[in-house]
Amino acid sequence: MAKTSETFENIQRLRKRYYASFQGKQSLLDLISETEVGEQVYNSNAIENSTLTLGDTEKVLLQIDLDKYISERELFEAKNLARVVGYINQKSTQSELTLDIILLLHQMLLANINDDFAGRWRQKDEWVRVGNHIAVAPEQIIAKLHKTLADYFASNNEHIVKRITLFHLNFEQIHPFIDGNGRIGRVLNNYLLIRDGFVPINIKFIDRAEYYQAFNEFNETGKTKVMQSIIGKALSNSYHKRLAYLEAKEIIHLKDYGKRYKISHSNLINKAKRQTIEAFSEKGKWKIGC
Repeated sequence: MAKTSETFENIQRLRKRYYASFQGKQSLLDLISETEVGEQVYNSNAIENSTLTLGDTEKVLLQIDLDKYISERELFEAKNLARVVGYINQKSTQSELTLDIILLLHQMLLANINDDFAGRWRQKDEWVRVGNHIAVAPEQIIAKLHKTLADYFASNNEHIVKRITLFHLNFEQIHPFIDGNGRIGRVLNNYLLIRDGFVPINIKFIDRAEYYQAFNEFNETGKTKVMQSIIGKALSNSYHKRLAYLEAKEIIHLKDYGKRYKISHSNLINKAKRQTIEAFSEKGKWKIGC
């Protein structure tokens, strides 16, 4: 990826273009958000070892019968997370994030999966492991979460990528729930992004190894470089996609773009992955507006 300062500056430029482009196009933005739900649900659940493919997930959300068996848990994981995603798209514009809202989102996420601990923090003697270390004691959860939120709100002078990165790493290190911490943490990223006037991001299953590496880096050294790169690229990707539609560009597959302009496909893919060109990943395919 480009240098951090260049990435931050580029995101600010993309954001300005976005705000200049979306006037009178709310219906298009709504359509983009609706079509992204399946992909967001698939990626977030797949990171947590769901066996559903993107196609399976979209069929579940459209209530289309699958031609294979899926567990009741995976069925509810997909439906519940889609409900949470839809809820935050509306709620985030109305209210600051609070601990009560986090509990409500967790209740929605685990409904009909495990109602015994849906919508509540870990309690005494409920310990969980985060990677290679044990999460904070249940008795410390609420205080740690209050501090994590307070630190986020107090950091408006920092770039949004830094703020989201630190919030996400700290939230996952706390691991306040018995189950569902990763999925809740990722939707909270989007709650905060939308609330602060940015677009939502989608951390991809294909990047899971790098994503786990980011937590290891933070837990072992306190550094945030890897997660900052992931968040920055995801945010750039989201802006590139929206701008391609909002600016009424011709959207083509990156391989076709390479053929048209006689550019090496592997070179384009490398640049797309680093987000140094205005390409975006949509349903596993690299595309670009031209």
